[in-house]
Amino acid sequence: MGVLIFSGSLPATRVALAGFDPTFLTGVRAVIAALLAAALLALLRQARPLRSDLGALAVVALGVVVGFPLLTALALRHMTAAHAIVFVGLLPLATAIFGVLRGGERPRPGFWIFSIAGSVTVAGFALSRGGSGSPVGDLLMVAAIAACGLGYAEGAVLSRRLGGWQVISWALVLALPAMAVVALATWPGSVGDVGAPAWLGLAYVSVFSMLVGFVFWYRGLALGGIAKVGQLQLLQPFFGLALAGLLLGEPVALKMVAVTAVVVLCVGGAKRFG
Repeated sequence: MGVLIFSGSLPATRVALAGFDPTFLTGVRAVIAALLAAALLALLRQARPLRSDLGALAVVALGVVVGFPLLTALALRHMTAAHAIVFVGLLPLATAIFGVLRGGERPRPGFWIFSIAGSVTVAGFALSRGGSGSPVGDLLMVAAIAACGLGYAEGAVLSRRLGGWQVISWALVLALPAMAVVALATWPGSVGDVGAPAWLGLAYVSVFSMLVGFVFWYRGLALGGIAKVGQLQLLQPFFGLALAGLLLGEPVALKMVAVTAVVVLCVGGAKRFG
């Protein structure tokens, strides 16, 4: 469920960027999600996290509330959503690395062989784009994946004790003051000129990408292991490419599909040794 929801994030962000600045989009989506999260926490009378949890929650906020949304929004100014989705093939490896560093997991050697092979395939695809690609966009996507992997792993460790939806909710609330300042400082001159598709894209990334998806995702990582369950992201490029083609009408080149298929095979092998 988490992967299905996240698969729509990049296409929805691409649509929202037609009407909003990347920085404003990052701020306002976090504010909307944080207000919803705060209402849930209050309604269900959840206990506040311990002071010792604040550092980890800050890492989650920097990774998935600020880092990934902002970096991907900036990257999508230089590339199509279909191109950006190929980089999602790096997420399982990034999540696994941080699962080892932050979660104390120890996958077998075969896991790393397949994971690295998948990463090399993605990097090779980015480099092969030549003049049609954007080095700036590629670097932004790599940075986004690193931030997201760290946020996933850190949140999964906390979820074992606090619960999946509570972790993302408290991370959003923690980031709310800063994100509110960002949203207000970058408020567009005339929101009346923004089209309906951009508003729909904003609604999706605010409610589903920033909150609902994490309810399922963090719970799954906590239950099954960060490195192993993280490999389910191998499905995300397929779903994302399909959405980019069907909803946005973006060209999905055969080469993109081939690269995604190779990455999926590599990550599938990694899952076997997770």
